[in-house]
Amino acid sequence: MSTPWSRSVSTPQQDEEQRLRELGYQPVLARRMGSFGNFAISFSVISILSGCMTLYGFGLDTGGPAVMLWGWAGVGLFVLCVGLALAEVTSAYPTSGALYYMADRLGGRAWGWYTGWLNLLGLLGAIAGIDYGAAQFTGALLNLQWGFTPTPQSTMVIFVCILLLHATLNLFGVRLVSLLNSVSVWWHLAGVAVIVGALAIIPSHHQSPEFVFTEFVNNTGWSNPLYVAAIGLLLAQYTFSGYDASAHLSEETSNASVSAARGIVRAIWVSWVAGFVLLAGLTFAIQDYAGTQKSATGVPPAQILIDALGTGGATAMLLIVIIAQLFCGNAEVAAASRMVFAFSRDGALPGSRLWQRVSSRTQTPVLAVWLSVAVACLLALPSLYSETAYGAVTAINVIGITPAYAIPVFLRLRAGDRFTKGPWHLGRWSKPIGWVAVVWVALVTVLFCLPQSSPVTVDSMNYASIALAAVLVLATVWWFVARRSYNTPSAYGSAREEAEIAEGIV
Repeated sequence: MSTPWSRSVSTPQQDEEQRLRELGYQPVLARRMGSFGNFAISFSVISILSGCMTLYGFGLDTGGPAVMLWGWAGVGLFVLCVGLALAEVTSAYPTSGALYYMADRLGGRAWGWYTGWLNLLGLLGAIAGIDYGAAQFTGALLNLQWGFTPTPQSTMVIFVCILLLHATLNLFGVRLVSLLNSVSVWWHLAGVAVIVGALAIIPSHHQSPEFVFTEFVNNTGWSNPLYVAAIGLLLAQYTFSGYDASAHLSEETSNASVSAARGIVRAIWVSWVAGFVLLAGLTFAIQDYAGTQKSATGVPPAQILIDALGTGGATAMLLIVIIAQLFCGNAEVAAASRMVFAFSRDGALPGSRLWQRVSSRTQTPVLAVWLSVAVACLLALPSLYSETAYGAVTAINVIGITPAYAIPVFLRLRAGDRFTKGPWHLGRWSKPIGWVAVVWVALVTVLFCLPQSSPVTVDSMNYASIALAAVLVLATVWWFVARRSYNTPSAYGSAREEAEIAEGIV
């Protein structure tokens, strides 16, 4: 299925470094991540124990069990198509810039520019969504253990502490990040097994299969069931995002042109299977549907665990979930910071010379890490004043990152035989899978701009479309300011490029 790059007698790492130079960049990041570590970072970012648990309450209101379970199965299949198509392009262009670099090479500077800004918005929104969700679950745990009453202010304090933790961990270098992600894989899989096993064995009452797979619930205010089912897909689509992390860590991965592509696909299908098991286990264990929706903890899955396992058991399970969410947020900071680094390296961000600097000790883009967590903090600040702000942050993640996945795939399809395949590719399945991916992304991008509850008010409005418009306007304005400085090099080696790279090492 694959044809390896032509090679002279050299080590695999030297081959990868030479390939990076052919793509235009002098290697400055430490290539210390293996194939499993690359898969692990995307699997950790997808994080079924983060996405499924955090948005489970949304699913209870927006379609209920039937939409959650069948929606997960259907969305997972289409996302796998997106991942397969994206993996093929990643194999040809294994760089930290990932999506925007692919779009730039295949479609030109403007395509790369807008793809980069969409990707960046999605990644930063993901940090905010993941870590704020972890803060909410931490508040629920504190409520169970010590009677702590979570407020928007206290949740924000916990959120900021989590951001600082993740920034600090990422400053130690990619080797620690890779180790944590490898632990994360087994923590997630074991965590799902423990939670679902406990929910299957301990409670004396379980919901019927008919309830789990056919019960439709609509508390959105909209009367059209098809519309409600469509917007209910947000639970699955939000969770199935962030797998471009494997591509963003390409310059730090051994045999990246194969490992990064496989990492994307493996992360999706493993999450697809394990996530379905988790959602089914939670839904079978619901004891009181209305009570779960209105849980005093503010986190409906926590209420399911309390009702089914008691306070002690629920506390233990919540701890498993929170640690998984912390793994997830840490991986997302790594991915986002590499995107900031790469986009700055090509002159696309304000203050690019700062954000592209790499520590000579850890070979980590330190300032890019700090910028990533600072912007994520700003994105979550509206949660202090609006209960719907968190939903807006998750929508920002989806609306930013999902279109960015499809653009390189579309441009690869448009290029046809002019596209030079990497060692990992889909062969004759490339075009049909690619078009399925593009059509799916176009559909969900429209769906997730639609209002999610009725009547539409300032508090209940879906701000994803506004966020999308804002980033496109910002990107357009900055294009006219920085278009002369933005450029992806065709090949590394000129004296000027060497001087600029050297200047970025501190």
